Amino acid sequence: MTHLQPLQPPERLVRTISAWEGDAGRAWLDTLPGRVADYLERWELRPERVFTPGGQISMIVLVRRADDTPAVLKAGLVTVETRNEAAALAHWDGRGAVRLLDADPAEGMLLLERLQGDVSLRSLPEPKAMLEATAILQRLWVPAADGHPFTSVADYTGGLAATLRERREQPWAADIRHLIDDALETRERLLSEPVDEVLLHGDYHHGNVLAADRAHWLAIDPKPLVGDPAYDLAWLTRDRLDTLAAAPGAESAARRRITKLADSLDLERDRLRGWTLFRAVEAGTWGLSVGDRDGAELLLEFAAWL
Repeated sequence: MTHLQPLQPPERLVRTISAWEGDAGRAWLDTLPGRVADYLERWELRPERVFTPGGQISMIVLVRRADDTPAVLKAGLVTVETRNEAAALAHWDGRGAVRLLDADPAEGMLLLERLQGDVSLRSLPEPKAMLEATAILQRLWVPAADGHPFTSVADYTGGLAATLRERREQPWAADIRHLIDDALETRERLLSEPVDEVLLHGDYHHGNVLAADRAHWLAIDPKPLVGDPAYDLAWLTRDRLDTLAAAPGAESAARRRITKLADSLDLERDRLRGWTLFRAVEAGTWGLSVGDRDGAELLLEFAAWL
């Protein structure tokens, strides 16, 4: 299969990879068009177009397979968070998530069934979106297979906690050290309590659930872990946070959301509140560390409501 010119990564991918990964990221971007061309040929794919704006750390190419069925080639940066994406999708085998058709995980190359990339749960009113989102989670939360490759919530958050302690000592953290301490102490308490562990999506929010032909909605883009379901649900509690924060009684509304989501999936409210606090503080301090002050302050304000 011959292509006249290599497909180029979209602007958002170039911007985020360059900002987050520096020289190593730019080197990866330089090799990306050629590697995509190799896999188009290897898997006998006919490219239609690069999907834009696409992912923050992946290039999405809409393709046709040899039998003319539509599919998606996802060429992603392999990180600690993304390295087991293919394994999770293979384990779910299309149940609640996009179906994996082929993969070379070491190269970050995934061939996926094509979903409606422009239609996510964000297209629905918030109450309906939450109902659909929780229904999908009930399908994703299954035991991992024996000998699975997935990192545990305890180990993964151990790394986050170590970084959070380092951020605590930065001058810009002076006013939020109490929040950081609360988040760290809460994590320790949650991990000391036994809980049934399942395979988690890891990055579950409305934008990562797309409309599909095979099912109404399917999850994409997992960063899988094994552990407490409340950890997975914690990302969903902060979805559409700017809208939540702008509404009257935002603090009470945030607490009601946690209660409602915990009840809908039969989870302990305190565990969901705790993991929501930890993940919001960690994400907020990361935002401050990379200069995203507006987003960071909103996350930290949300954490303080809890």
